[in-house]
Amino acid sequence: MSVKAKYQGVLDLGEQLGIKEGKVTEENGILKVKGEAQTPYEKDILWDKIKAIGGESPSDIKANITVADDSVYHRHIVKGGESLSKIAKHYYGDPMKYHQIFEANTNILKNPDVIHPEQVLVIPKL
Repeated sequence: MSVKAKYQGVLDLGEQLGIKEGKVTEENGILKVKGEAQTPYEKDILWDKIKAIGGESPSDIKANITVADDSVYHRHIVKGGESLSKIAKHYYGDPMKYHQIFEANTNILKNPDVIHPEQVLVIPKL
């Protein structure tokens, strides 16, 4: 199996996320990946995928992923049935951190219990 085939899941994820200026080359059994993620969250999930395939410190891939918007952790589009606590659990692993999301979005939210589909929420860095 080529190293590119081994990390095809990472390349597919990059396409799904719309990673910009993506470049992939393979030299001497090392896959070199370069591109720009929109937010730190997208960069993190790419690295999580790399580690899931290659281990904590993979030696057969070198990734240079930059971030376009470092001012926030992510921008989340609300889907039907979501709540701030559910969103907080997804991004932070802790539903009780919903308050940080609410505080970062008081320009569009007046009550932490009321969000609507299609709203774009700032997910702040913690």
